[in-house]
Amino acid sequence: MKRLMILLLSAGYIACAPCLGHAAEETSPAVEPHSILHKVAMYIPNRVLDILDVVRLRVRVGPGIALDARVTDLAAVFLGAYETVYAGLPGPRNGPTPKLPIGLENQIGAQVSIADVTAEGAAGPDYGPAEIGLGAHVLLVGFDAGVEPLELLDLVAGLFFIDLRADDL
Repeated sequence: MKRLMILLLSAGYIACAPCLGHAAEETSPAVEPHSILHKVAMYIPNRVLDILDVVRLRVRVGPGIALDARVTDLAAVFLGAYETVYAGLPGPRNGPTPKLPIGLENQIGAQVSIADVTAEGAAGPDYGPAEIGLGAHVLLVGFDAGVEPLELLDLVAGLFFIDLRADDL
């Protein structure tokens, strides 16, 4: 009974460790690479997603006022606040999960280079690390446009089954 209790407590800790901010790397199983058959079957969908990752081009509707410009994370400027619904190309996935072409987005604060005091909720814009782009929001309408060069490299490498950004399905 004591061993069963320890096992259940350990399993609960491992399952909740990410939620609590604790790393469970030593107990989580290693991610196995996909089989060749999986890579071949997902080749076309992954290349389409890689193409969509390169460009961010969307309109926003909702209250706010903001301006932003970015040339990588190190040269980014943002000032303002908005809480919006967007439609269009969402930009880099930054992971294997595809993003929908519509969604919620909010951002508030100021950023100049690495001095970043913005607050992005769960619905922040999620820019790529090397993304180059512009955005503006005036009262009820805004836009966001950008290009992520790392995703272009990932697309070209993906043609040869190499996934540089670890974002393939």
